[in-house]
Amino acid sequence: MEGAKGFRQLEHSGDAYLEAWGRTLEEAFEAAAMALFDVMTDLAAIRPIAEDRFEVEGGDLEELLYGWLEALLVKFDSDQMLYSDFRVQIREGPGGRGHRLTGIARGEAYEPGRHPSKTEVKAVTYHGMEIRASPEGARVRFLLDL
Repeated sequence: MEGAKGFRQLEHSGDAYLEAWGRTLEEAFEAAAMALFDVMTDLAAIRPIAEDRFEVEGGDLEELLYGWLEALLVKFDSDQMLYSDFRVQIREGPGGRGHRLTGIARGEAYEPGRHPSKTEVKAVTYHGMEIRASPEGARVRFLLDL
């Protein structure tokens, strides 16, 4: 893997195709959230002064990643919250079925004068989604509809 935790934008026409990685699946999901907000604004401008909790369930890891990113995007759309710091825990769902994510996101309300607008994200998609995890680390890829 390319270091502890990070993300980058991959080549794609029209939409944002992102890759995120970490030493664990949790770190890769945290980096994916960072990548989402980096598409929208300058991450360095977001102060982690407020904290929100998120609970997401998914039948598989793809559904879990989609649900996590979608929950963050919905929070931005409804409350204008931007986040720059994330902590994620992933566990098996009840009865060993599916997965459950508990996430904490730290950030602040959007302020046009302090948070430069980059690109509007319309939706998270399943198109091109990949999740790979091994003892050496985890990597996820996903596409955002712009």
